[in-house]
Amino acid sequence: MSFVVTLLADPLGTPISDAEVEEARGTLGRAGAEPGRPDWLAPGIACDLAFAGLAPEAAETALRVAFDGRPIDLGAQPLAGRRKRLLVADMESTIIAQEMLDELAERLNLRAEISAITERAMRGELDFEEALAERVARLAGLELATLEAAAAAITLNPGATELIGTMKAGGAETALVSGGFRYFAEPIAAALGFDHCRANSLEIEQGRLSGRTLGPILGREAKLQTLNELLAARGLAADAACAVGDGANDLAMLRAAGLGVAYRAKPVVRAAAPFRLDHADLTGLLYLQGYRRDEFVSAGN
Repeated sequence: MSFVVTLLADPLGTPISDAEVEEARGTLGRAGAEPGRPDWLAPGIACDLAFAGLAPEAAETALRVAFDGRPIDLGAQPLAGRRKRLLVADMESTIIAQEMLDELAERLNLRAEISAITERAMRGELDFEEALAERVARLAGLELATLEAAAAAITLNPGATELIGTMKAGGAETALVSGGFRYFAEPIAAALGFDHCRANSLEIEQGRLSGRTLGPILGREAKLQTLNELLAARGLAADAACAVGDGANDLAMLRAAGLGVAYRAKPVVRAAAPFRLDHADLTGLLYLQGYRRDEFVSAGN
């Protein structure tokens, strides 16, 4: 068998049934593939179907039509080289549940206004750098204590600790690359054991935000550059990388990576990314690489 398709469900949602796996096998067969036997990576949550005789793109298209409207994610790819040696991850709404500028805006009763700018920027309707500068400017005067409170309220998205811990245990290098801010990103990177952390810097004057950032803005091209730099440093091809993010500023790195995954992403990102997770949690990235549930390691363990 040359290829594999992985069916994925939210671990806390409706499980995948044996009947649905057989339906997937039948769909592949009718599309011209030769499907193998099901291989459950985690019962009810993730199942591999190896196949031959059909391109992955054609297999995925046929299965998406068959499973349209059901809470099942899927991704088809070559079997060779599934396990990646580099992970580059966005932070906000990907590794963590929050958009931190929106959380800060909440403290100034500006959440609706700033969230609307954030949403348009993540959909690709606004220039990321200009949108970031505009939002930061509106936070001028915010006290450092408010940033501390917002940082204390950060929550990780489900599967984040397993994703980082398992990939590091498997020998992968990991990088957190955020269009947000080092103030929030560096503690998250340290807690999860990321090898690298890159993000923007807020200017703080006399314990308050000045409304400006320091240095060049880290956006779409800088994320792609980080991916390419880390690949080059290890002598790896792009196929050896996994990238994950949710916004338009993540698209360049998602398209460049061998496994580029849009996680609970905006429609423009979902449509353009090579892979997407709309239902599964972040452990879906591990299952797409062929990891089994009993191989998972939590970050810090």
